[in-house]
Amino acid sequence: MTTEWSLDELYKGFDDPAYGKDVAELTAQIDALTTLLADAGRMQEKERTEKVLAAQSGIAQLFYQLSLYVELRQSVNTEDGTVMAENAKLMKLQAKMAPLEAAAGKLLAGIRDVDALAKESELVREHTFYLKEKQKEAKHLLSDEVEEMAASMNMSGGAAWSKLQSYLTSTVKVDYQGKQITLSEVRNLAYSPETSVRKSAYEAEIAAYEKVEDAIAFSLNYIKNQVTMLSEKRGYASPLAMTLEQSRMKRETLDAMMAAIDEYLPVFRKYLRKKGEMLGHANGLPWYDLFAPLGKADKTYSIEEAKQYLIDTFTKLTPEMADLMREAFENGWIDFYPRKGKEGGAFCAGAMWLKQSRILTNYDGYFGSVDTLAHELGHAFHNRQIENHAPLNQDYPMPVAETASTFNEVHLGKAARTEASGEELLNLLENDIKEQTQCIVDIYSRYLFETAVFEQSQNKFLMADDLKQIMLDAQKKTYGDGLDLEYMHPYMWVCKGHYYSEGLSFYNFPYAFGNLFALGLYSQFEKEGEAFIEKYKAMLSATPCCTIEEAGAMMGIDLTKKDFWRAGLSGIAEEIEQFCEM
Repeated sequence: MTTEWSLDELYKGFDDPAYGKDVAELTAQIDALTTLLADAGRMQEKERTEKVLAAQSGIAQLFYQLSLYVELRQSVNTEDGTVMAENAKLMKLQAKMAPLEAAAGKLLAGIRDVDALAKESELVREHTFYLKEKQKEAKHLLSDEVEEMAASMNMSGGAAWSKLQSYLTSTVKVDYQGKQITLSEVRNLAYSPETSVRKSAYEAEIAAYEKVEDAIAFSLNYIKNQVTMLSEKRGYASPLAMTLEQSRMKRETLDAMMAAIDEYLPVFRKYLRKKGEMLGHANGLPWYDLFAPLGKADKTYSIEEAKQYLIDTFTKLTPEMADLMREAFENGWIDFYPRKGKEGGAFCAGAMWLKQSRILTNYDGYFGSVDTLAHELGHAFHNRQIENHAPLNQDYPMPVAETASTFNEVHLGKAARTEASGEELLNLLENDIKEQTQCIVDIYSRYLFETAVFEQSQNKFLMADDLKQIMLDAQKKTYGDGLDLEYMHPYMWVCKGHYYSEGLSFYNFPYAFGNLFALGLYSQFEKEGEAFIEKYKAMLSATPCCTIEEAGAMMGIDLTKKDFWRAGLSGIAEEIEQFCEM
């Protein structure tokens, strides 16, 4: 079983004739859309709508295939100049596409009655939700000329600053115990069972950020200023308002969830203080011990062992999930280990036209890495539910994007704890609470940090020291007295790539949403058993074509009510009480 993913089913290289053919075909289809839009005024509404939808579908599919291949290649070797050159070519095509997409969006937004037209056209009927979303988006589109200029300038603006952050964090050398290692490697040491290793790794990590803090501070300032400027020009009340509309999520839902989280912060702080006491700390938990294993923490899993463990565990959920996991391990979908130039963290990217996904991890053998695999394979399961959708109907919003992945984590954690006792149970229970704390408390701190950065960057340039202080303030408001104030993490803004997307702001609260939504869904699964799975799959399948609240309603949940979010949090609180008693 290979430990690096295979991309040959996408393309065999940039010299693959199929790659060159698809680039040429994409260019031709962009030119064809230009001609189509120029002639559209002479067509009947049904004809032009169908032709524009067909053209958009073809372009979306080709661009996604090409850009996915480039991004996957770049994620495992951020220093590859050939990949950077190909990425630049695609960005130029994207800039050329932007005004056409805006013009097409305006044309589709002009449909007099989408529902009436859907009765005449199967293609329109298939894209009804998409067309209605285009009508909403059209209110925020700028002129074709300005859209083209914004897309072109983004290449050397926000997108370039984003790539700088990725490049610097993937290539910065960390001085650790007389040798140089990657940032991913030193961050993985936070899970070491040895206190001295965790503390020295934390100190080495903090020192490494000093080498790149100024450049990355510049990146963050300019990305956030670009987002703020464009959101204002497009008529959004704020970048958050823009994100919520893009997420198809009501502000009432976000506010209800955050208010419930705020109520439960003291419970998480109780856990942090208790863990600190168990590790010999009197003033709360120092950051370097946040991920310290408790109980029996010496078990590691080879990749083959991880594969079998996941398959066995998820067969009990649904054989369909287990079969997908086997396919991912055996068919080269996963790139497992950290190495020089490879991005940190983990992600899953769908290649729906192949009915496959690709998963990047930085596997270290501990249970947390197995849990990460379950999480990313949950994304792959979500991708499987939408792989037969039309290309324009495959894009689901951020909050539900973390639902299937977190549902998998809940299932894995509960299954593991059921089979454990004593020190092993303590370890598994604390691991789960630790991850819940990240998904709730740390995510809340990231949300507060990004909110403050958007606000403050409009009045001043935020230097690295400013950003560090904002981060510390956010951590104090959320972690509170659960953390030792002498050992916090002022650089958490440097290593989290979520802050550096010029097209996707506030990629933090979706993790809390996915976590708590998944807890609620899993509670339903425990009550309904096998009958739940088909309903769950139907909801996942519907996510590209409904709002967040509609997805909740499919499962009988009102997401705008604080009580739903409290229910998920109360389950975590029960685990924390169990932990404190143990």
